[in-house]
Order: sequence, then structure tokens, then C-alpha cells
Amino acid sequence: MTDIAVAETRLPKRLLFGEGGSFSAVPGLALTASVAGLAFAVRSIPGVGILSPMILATLLGMIFHNVLGTPTWAKPGVMFSLRRILRLGIILLGLQLMASQVAEVGFVGVGVILAVLVGTFAFTKWFGRVLGVDAKLAELIAAGTSICGASAVIATNTVTEGSDEDVAYAVACVTVFGSLSMFLYPLLQGMLHLSAESYGLWSGASIHEIAQVVAAAFQDGARAGELATVAKLTRIMMLAPVVITLGLLAARRAAHAADKAARKAPPMPWFVLGFVALVMLNSVVAIPAAPKHLIVMATTFLLSMALAAMGLETDFRKLRAEGVKPLLLAAAAWVFISVFALVLVKLSLYA
Repeated sequence: MTDIAVAETRLPKRLLFGEGGSFSAVPGLALTASVAGLAFAVRSIPGVGILSPMILATLLGMIFHNVLGTPTWAKPGVMFSLRRILRLGIILLGLQLMASQVAEVGFVGVGVILAVLVGTFAFTKWFGRVLGVDAKLAELIAAGTSICGASAVIATNTVTEGSDEDVAYAVACVTVFGSLSMFLYPLLQGMLHLSAESYGLWSGASIHEIAQVVAAAFQDGARAGELATVAKLTRIMMLAPVVITLGLLAARRAAHAADKAARKAPPMPWFVLGFVALVMLNSVVAIPAAPKHLIVMATTFLLSMALAAMGLETDFRKLRAEGVKPLLLAAAAWVFISVFALVLVKLSLYA
């Protein structure tokens, strides 16, 4: 499996503890923390402050990896930041929301999210056949685009059973195109005359990774960021049923092969439950302003570390490894989900 796949499906002790009991993730954690700290620092440059530290951390991580290369010794800590630190940051985001805010997504918002997910998945699979892209790779790109980026790619591959190269390619695609959304959406919000609610729902329903959603949506303020976070987490909650459904379909297709009868249970996005738990806590317990401010700052820093790690894992060369057709498919899926979600948001009560 790829490093990303190993980190997503399980994080064995040897990833954290090297020979002799040393904590081998520390150097990589120091690197992602340094990139995140630099992102905070460069915001003091005139004109740069309009960008969130999360966006800057992604950009700096990409530059570092594709110019200098991420050192091998940093890999365990980078993967730890990309998975565990990201989930911790998302869980802590729950302390910035209340149940009354979560309910504001409403039936209309959930309907938009479901329609976007199903429509994008179906379109990507269909267009993959039109382009002649391998069905397994097309399914991984479809899952990553329509649900939740790299996590969906890894989870879907437990039943799709694509090659390591397919997984790496799909992860690279959703990371790059999700990052493009993260940079472009804040620039388009004013041009499209979207309210904070509409922009938040659009971001949460269409941007690939949750950290990218947070980075893009909070550019338009707390209201848009909070709604986008809830909308995106609603998409993430749909990961398990989607993967289970794909597994059942795959098992039916392979029913004649005895060695394919046993299928792995898809990984569950348990960190969403932690997010919900802290939302409930914040809804019933009044947290004093001073500690809450520190929590907000710590959450932003943790998410910046995670996005720095994402940048440090984004290798543009992977997009050339399997030819241009899968790249065209990923680009088409990205355009489709962005436009389709925007149209539905415009037609909904959020417009």
C-alpha cells in the first residue's frame, strides 16, 4: 500500500515509535508546526493578511515539497499531522458551534448535499467510461470528489481494490483540485453575489477535503465557515453508507469468486462523533471568553498543521504518472461538483 493508504487505514506503533522506543513522528510534527508557524508569520506582510493561515500553510507546504522535497525522516510526523492532527482540529471545531446552528442546515441543505454527492458520483463514473479511464480509478476519483477527498479514496479502495498507483493518483487529484477550490472560492463569492449562508453551503457541499472547506469558507467570516463545516461533516457522515453500498455491489459482481466473498468492513469516520459531542457540550455549557479564544487559536493552528502536511504530500508529478485522461476526469468532476452545487444552492432557499 501507499504511505497515505497505510496511514489512513491504521496507524501502527512503528509509525509513531522508531527503533529503541524513540518517537519518530516528532521531526515531522516539528516540520508541519514550523510551516504552520511561518504561515501565521507571513500574514503580517501587507496584502497577505487577507488569506487565512490555513491557505498559506497549504501553499507553503506545496512549495516546500515540490521544490525541496519532503525528507524521509519527516514522513511519520507528516502523516500523523495529515490524519490525527486534522481530526483533532475538526473535533475541536465543535466548540465553535451550537446545536441551534447545526440545525440551520435544514432539510433543504441536506437535500442539496445529497443531490450533489449522488450527481457528482454518477457523473464521474459515466464520464470515466466515456474517456476510457479504468473503472477502479474512476470510482476512486468519484468518491474523493463527491464525498471527502483523500479519506473517501482510501475508504472506497477497501471495496474497489484498486492498485497503489490508482490510490496515489486519485489522492493527488482530489488534493490538487480541492486546493484550487480553496483558493478560488473566496475570490468568486463576491462576484456570484452569494450570502454568507449560500457561500457556506456551496463550499461545504462541493469542496473536496474538510480542511480545505474550513480554509475557504472562513474567508467570508464565521457564519459562512460554521455552516460550511456542518455541511461538509454531513457529507462525511455519508461516507460509510456509500462505501457499504459499493461493497455490496462489488460483492454481488464477484459472487462467483469464493476468494472475494469476504469483504473488509469500511472504515468509519468516528471523529465526526467527537465533533458532535463537543457541539452538544458547547450548547449546554457556557465556556468563558478567554479560554474559548485560546481554543479557537489552537484549533486554527492544528488545522494549519494538517494543511501544511497536505501540501507536503502533494506531488504534482503523480498527476503525470497515469496519463492525461484520468487528470481530465478529475478536472471535469471538479468543475461538475462546483457548478452543480452552485446551481442547486442558487435554486434553494439559501439563495
